[in-house]
Amino acid sequence: MFRMEPVIPVILAGGNGSRLWPLSRELFPKQFHALFDEHSLLQNTLLRAARTTSQDPIIVCNEEHRFLVAEQCRALNQPWSRIILEPEGRNTAPAIALAALAACTMAQQPLLLVLPSDHLIGDADVFCEAVKVAAKAASEGGLVTFGITPTRPETGYGYIETNGAVENEATPVRSFVEKPDLATARSYHASGDYLWNSGMFVLDARCYLDELAKFCPEMHAKVTAAFASGTTDLDFFRPGAEFLESPSDSIDYAVMEKTDRAIVVRTNFDWSDIGSWTSLWELSSLDDDGNHMTGDVVAVETKNSYVLAKNRLVGTIGINNLVVVETADAVLVADKSRVQDVKVLVEQLKKCGREEHRTHREVFRPWGSYESVGLGERYQVKRIKVKPGASLSLQMHHHRAEHWVVVRGTAEVTRGEETFTLGENESTYIPLATRHRLSNPGKLTLELIEVQVGAYLGEDDIVRFEDKYGR
Repeated sequence: MFRMEPVIPVILAGGNGSRLWPLSRELFPKQFHALFDEHSLLQNTLLRAARTTSQDPIIVCNEEHRFLVAEQCRALNQPWSRIILEPEGRNTAPAIALAALAACTMAQQPLLLVLPSDHLIGDADVFCEAVKVAAKAASEGGLVTFGITPTRPETGYGYIETNGAVENEATPVRSFVEKPDLATARSYHASGDYLWNSGMFVLDARCYLDELAKFCPEMHAKVTAAFASGTTDLDFFRPGAEFLESPSDSIDYAVMEKTDRAIVVRTNFDWSDIGSWTSLWELSSLDDDGNHMTGDVVAVETKNSYVLAKNRLVGTIGINNLVVVETADAVLVADKSRVQDVKVLVEQLKKCGREEHRTHREVFRPWGSYESVGLGERYQVKRIKVKPGASLSLQMHHHRAEHWVVVRGTAEVTRGEETFTLGENESTYIPLATRHRLSNPGKLTLELIEVQVGAYLGEDDIVRFEDKYGR
């Protein structure tokens, strides 16, 4: 296995989950989904990075995703050096600056392998060789990006113009080019001098910070101040409030398009940023009619379509070139040529004050998950799962009482001043305004049904007194 020192992986795990809606949501975006095998996109990114270096990664993610990130790392037995929490996404340039500052506390002259967490890369060995070439150029002062040899005219990617870059060699960047129209994309593809901009980098951390200070001094100053005033909480690092005052910009606009240190390594490994349902269809195995179908699907005279059924039977008749995605609480039907407009639909949901853009019916927490299975006037029914050894916070509700019925496993219940154990098919009642806690002392996942009754059933009716997760 190829290994190299001292490259520190930086995994960018932010994102708002709009492009693959309704499978992807704001609180569970695509990088946390297993789309192609048993591992999520984030986990595959971590595994790929581990092939290039023995250094533990720095992961930058949203505050609301912190426990998902930690849990998916633990599932791989993958330690981390830092999980940095952005209170609000400010694009890639500030995120990478935070990681660079963290890396400079770990090594004298660290190199950063910057990887988005939601990309698909086909050939790990070819990727490792490209990283080796990029690391050498970065150690000599270059800010190195990876350019993907185009396989077709593509209007959905930005491009990098080169002077005849040779595969797996580091050459200067001539220019960065915005997403083109189809005619321009065809000319780029024909010329051989334009590469897809992958958004992956190898950077000398101090060199990157110096260039950021030169071209975006306000961003550099705010991020540096935020890092200096940051605090550590459990497994996480929270930058100070100055981070919210930083300009928001991508690394391409903030640094790469302005610096004279921009270098590109031309590569030919299979790569996709999985930017739409059509991209996912193109990457999936297809039947003789050009369809990819997952779940309980019955199709009649259906062609060139992507159909995903997560919870129910989906039937199709006489459709062509469509995306059909069914989840527990939402269904998307779209022409494959219009899937980029899913983001427009998500914005409409936000404007209407709906929650389907933000959460699934099953919501994940550090202790497990809960799923709403029934909702009416003054009542709500939830299915709750608690991981072995985990516990919810010691809490109280002002506006609702709760009835708990254990379906599987063992529950340890704190109710007021008493603590007791419930087994399968046993139940208890939590009165209004009573301190309580639910824990799982067993080795199996605890599952129970919770019936809430009251005048207000919102998740913000929680008063926490103790919480092992620091919420």
